[in-house]
Amino acid sequence: MHLMFADTSAARRAIPVGWREVGLLAACLLVATVGSDALGFGPLPSAAAELEGLKRYNFRRVEMAVPIHIILYAPDEESASTAARAAFDEIHRLNGVFSDYDAQSELRRLCETAGSGTVVLVSEDLWAVLQASQRIARQSDGAFDITIGPVVRLWRRARRRYRLPSEQRLAEARQAVGYDLIRLVPEKRAVALTADDMRLDLGGIAKGYAIDAALAVLRRHGVERALIDAGGDVRLGDPPPGQSGWHVQVATGKEPEVAASPPRPAQEGEVGPVVLDLANVAVATSGDVWQSVEIDGTHYSHIVDPRTGIGLTDRSTVTVVAPTGMLADALASAVSVLGPPKGIALAGKYANTAVRVVRAPGGRPESHQSPSWEALPRLAQMKEK
Repeated sequence: MHLMFADTSAARRAIPVGWREVGLLAACLLVATVGSDALGFGPLPSAAAELEGLKRYNFRRVEMAVPIHIILYAPDEESASTAARAAFDEIHRLNGVFSDYDAQSELRRLCETAGSGTVVLVSEDLWAVLQASQRIARQSDGAFDITIGPVVRLWRRARRRYRLPSEQRLAEARQAVGYDLIRLVPEKRAVALTADDMRLDLGGIAKGYAIDAALAVLRRHGVERALIDAGGDVRLGDPPPGQSGWHVQVATGKEPEVAASPPRPAQEGEVGPVVLDLANVAVATSGDVWQSVEIDGTHYSHIVDPRTGIGLTDRSTVTVVAPTGMLADALASAVSVLGPPKGIALAGKYANTAVRVVRAPGGRPESHQSPSWEALPRLAQMKEK
C-alpha cells in the first residue's frame, strides 16, 4: 500500500463522531471495513462496562492524509481525551519521520544523501522500520521493496494523466530501485543509500508502525480496551467490556461496505464477507478498489511490483491479520505482489499470522486463504469461494 503522506496539522483536533460515521469514513478508504454493529459498535454491553467503571469514547483526527479513528474505554472524558490526544500526537510525530512528501522529514533528509557515500545516523523509529523492511524484502525476494519510490512517482503521474510511463523513464527510475542498495550499519544505527537518486517509500509499512506506537501510548495512559483505525489499517487492543473481541468485517471481493450484523449474503459476483472476532492483533488490507487507473483497456493498480516497475493488473484484495500493524501492513503489500501461492507461503513464515486473497482474474472473484485464516475466531461467516 503506497500511501500518500501529507502535513495535516490544520486538522489535528480530535473530535467525537457517531459510530456509523466512523464505519462509513473507514469504508471509503480501504477494503477492510470498520462498521457500526460489526466492530463492537452495536449495543454497548453497559453492565460489563459499568462493572469495570468504564465508558466508551471515540475520537477522530486526520493524520498521514487519512482520518484516524480511535475508539477506547476509559473511566471519564478527561482521561479518554488525554490518552487519545497523546496517541494522535504520536502519529503526527511519526509522520514527520516517515513522510516522503515533507522535505524536512527524516526520511527525505536521508534520501538527499543517496549516492554520496554518506553513512547517516537515524532515529530509533526510522531504524526499526528500515530493519523490518529489509527483512521482509529479503524474505519476499524483492516483492516488498521500499526503494520503489522513483517508480511510484512515475505511476502517480501516470494515474493523473491516464498515460503509461515510457519504457525509458521506467528504466531510468529502476536504476535507483533494489533493496540491496540500502546498507544498514547496526553497530552505529546508521544507513547508507548507495545509488544516486534513490527515494524510499515507506507507504507500505509506516502506517502500521504508527498505529502500533499509538496503541502503546494509549496503554501508557492506562487505556487497554481500544481500537485504532487508520484507513484500512486497524490495530486492536483488549476487547470491549463483556466481549471476546472487536468485530471486524472483511469486505467482499466487489467493494467495501459498512458492516452489518448479521452480514448480508454474498451477491452474484462477490466473495462472501467474514466477520472476525479479534483482540490484541492488527488487520491490514491492500487493494485497488479506488487507487487504480485504466489505460488502453488495462486496469493498473496503485500497487507496483518492484521487480518489474509495473502496476499490478490482477484486481486483488489482500487482508492480513498479524501480531503487529507494521507486519500486517508490509505483508499485505508483499502478498499483493506475490499472488496467492507464494504470498500465502510468505505469510506462513510468521507466527500468529493469517491471510486471505481475493482476486478477480477474468472478472470472476476467487478467494484463497491460509490454513491459519480458517482458524481465526469469527462472529459469522458466509460461504467463501
